[in-house]
Amino acid sequence: MVSVLSVMGYHLIITEKRRFEKGISAFFAEKQKNLQVSIASWTEKEYNISGCKQTQAIKNPREIPAGDARRSLSERNKILELPRSIKESLPGPFAVVGLGISNLPLIDFLLAHGATVVARDRKSREELGDTAARLEAAGVTLRLGEQYLEDLDERVIFRSPGLRPDLPEFLGAIRHGAYVTSEMELFLELTSARVLGITGSDGKTTTTTLTALFLRAEQELRGSAVRVFVGGNIGEPLLPRAEDMTANDFAVVELSSFQLMDLRVSPERAAVTNLSPNHLNWHTDMEEYIEAKANIFRGSGNSLLVTNAENGDCLRLAAECKVPVTLFSSVKTDEEEFPLVASRAVYVRDGMICLSGKPILAVSDILLPGRHNLENYMTAIGLTAGLVSPEAVRRVATTFRGVAHRLERVAVKNGVTFINSSIDSSPTRTMAALSALEGKPIVICGGRDKHVPFDDLARALNDRAKAVVLTGEAAGLIGAALETVGATVPVYTEAEFDRAVRRAAELAAAGDTVLLSPACTSFDAFRNFEERGERFRRLVKEL
Repeated sequence: MVSVLSVMGYHLIITEKRRFEKGISAFFAEKQKNLQVSIASWTEKEYNISGCKQTQAIKNPREIPAGDARRSLSERNKILELPRSIKESLPGPFAVVGLGISNLPLIDFLLAHGATVVARDRKSREELGDTAARLEAAGVTLRLGEQYLEDLDERVIFRSPGLRPDLPEFLGAIRHGAYVTSEMELFLELTSARVLGITGSDGKTTTTTLTALFLRAEQELRGSAVRVFVGGNIGEPLLPRAEDMTANDFAVVELSSFQLMDLRVSPERAAVTNLSPNHLNWHTDMEEYIEAKANIFRGSGNSLLVTNAENGDCLRLAAECKVPVTLFSSVKTDEEEFPLVASRAVYVRDGMICLSGKPILAVSDILLPGRHNLENYMTAIGLTAGLVSPEAVRRVATTFRGVAHRLERVAVKNGVTFINSSIDSSPTRTMAALSALEGKPIVICGGRDKHVPFDDLARALNDRAKAVVLTGEAAGLIGAALETVGATVPVYTEAEFDRAVRRAAELAAAGDTVLLSPACTSFDAFRNFEERGERFRRLVKEL
């Protein structure tokens, strides 16, 4: 057994309190000799780390200590009597593990603040190419290749979202006084903007986009100079803009379970759209996945949770939430029908989306098809309550036709409609896409699975598809699920994506729809879902 302590928002694995006090003092002593550390509270929890899975993952690696043990950056600095500037308050050098989209701007940010940076990545120097040369020219020390996590002795470690926070190398570093954080956590700690965060299994991107559009429409109506930034799991990294943001600005962030797994600072307002099995190829189980999602409101700084009244796991999180909760439902028609945990409710009555009795938007004004998009609107309305007017919401609804790669109408050729929904990387997303379309489309499915069952998807495909074309690594798994449920829908398999698109086009007649809705990730053949969607567009153009 080992003791995992969480103090002032940081994790430290130790065996006794005395060792802890000594370790935390040494941790900050590099920057301020006469630092007087006042430990207001600390929480101890035992974890049995024997018998772990291949990743040696702890069942629930994050701590959720109560009260003073979870502190915002300003509170920690007050206790430690440290300035807010990252250059002055944090010891170096910094390790940045994983040279991905968000961590490269992070390195630039740290360098601009005078930090010493060690960049670690599994890729070789040759694979990184110009990136490696640029970083070395800027004074960054590189640790590359299969042994990139060896001798991880930096005092502050920024992990890439794709790396689990409980990797043995990270845990070993924590034992020796380091703490593991992330680019997103640093952004949340440094920004002065009001942050609205969105997570969930489905609908994150559309809800994030709607939330930002509502806020921007409101500023336009007011003639205001307030800015609205969008980032997180979509868009550009926000950290480089953090210091430029003011208390009047808004930052709308989409957050994945990977980003949230060890997040200790929460957005001011948080939304969980829904919860269903997802990313179980990365998370140890569904419970860990849900616990990661819950960090969007469990950390310091949160004042509102918006979530789904028709989802049992969401209701469970709502019941434990210590701040006001807004529940939404596309089924309920009256505030009295909602559980008592709701401080506010969003529902549909007489064709209007209502917020606690106040009509906000006519359902008929929404251009996006499907019940799931109705719920995306309801989530965004709950999240922006008091910040935007019904007029701003209606302005968006009557003009917004959706995000790229989400039920995107690509072309009509020879009477056949081609729809790109490459963003549908889970079975539930594909099921939602099927329910949003009229008629029975020819559906292209497949890619890399997330260790999520396909049985419910198979039933939906059997009921709602004219034909199914399978491709990618998961083709066999989806095909097996179709057989298991006794599906009678025609099924075709093409190993290559390009051939799958052409086969679907060949099967279609005038009046049909060809729908790319993979129900899987793109990583077996593409860098991301955007690249997969762009390939679909190009192939359709060439037909």
